[in-house]
Amino acid sequence: MSVPRSKLVRNFPGCPVEATLSLLDGKWKGVILFHLMEGTLRFNEIRRKLPSVTQRMLTKQLRELEESGLASRTVFPVVPPRVDYALTPLGASLGPIIKAMAVWGEENVFCHDGRQQLASCVTGTALQSN
Repeated sequence: MSVPRSKLVRNFPGCPVEATLSLLDGKWKGVILFHLMEGTLRFNEIRRKLPSVTQRMLTKQLRELEESGLASRTVFPVVPPRVDYALTPLGASLGPIIKAMAVWGEENVFCHDGRQQLASCVTGTALQSN
């Protein structure tokens, strides 16, 4: 299992890019933030949007987003329990970055025969990547 950037070093060297990436570090955090940009979602709604994530991993990633102040969690005292997740103002401020990543991905990442490929800006051919 990989170790988050924030746990690799005690103090960041002051690079704002590294600091931002440390908040998004995690396989599912960027995708979760992307879906939360649509508005408040319940836990199972998020899970349906990410069919290949396990419940344990989704819970872990949501907790980390909450701890960093990017997402908020609201528990309603009803039976069965209802938990809503939403972006905080700080999380919403990442909207332009997440949208830019989505646009770049739509323009440059393609799936062919179940493999991810990147479009080369120089030659116009697809470069294979995993």
